[in-house]
Amino acid sequence: MTADLQLPPGFRFHPTDEELVMHYLCRKCASQSIAVPIIAEIDLYKYDPWHLPCMALYGEKEWYFFSPRDRKYPNGSRPNRAAGTGYWKATGADKPIGQPKPIGIKKALVFYAGKAPRGEKTNWIMHEYRLADVDRSARKKNSLRVLPLPHPVS
Repeated sequence: MTADLQLPPGFRFHPTDEELVMHYLCRKCASQSIAVPIIAEIDLYKYDPWHLPCMALYGEKEWYFFSPRDRKYPNGSRPNRAAGTGYWKATGADKPIGQPKPIGIKKALVFYAGKAPRGEKTNWIMHEYRLADVDRSARKKNSLRVLPLPHPVS
């Protein structure tokens, strides 16, 4: 898929957390164009993490996606993180992105194979980025997250 992108020689995509939120997620949520459309949009919760790399537009060890935010309950704000044959479980504390006022939140998730709560931990890790101070009610249809695809940890 990277052959379809018109990237200059030697191009590398290593955005900072703040660049991901400001230049990609904010623009996507505001329906603004992104200079280089390098982040694919898929519902990554329909797949196991090892099936996702081939769906990315770019990347070798890290992959980035825009993904819709799914709800566990129709009228609730709790996210549904069931995916493929397992689920993503949040780990660690949320990290605010941006100073002095956070513009985004970064959350780390680990993939567990099987059904919660007895799933088996895998070595796939994902970092989820979402906008801070956004109405995440179930009625909001354009609630997106930018998700660097999980990558196995050595």
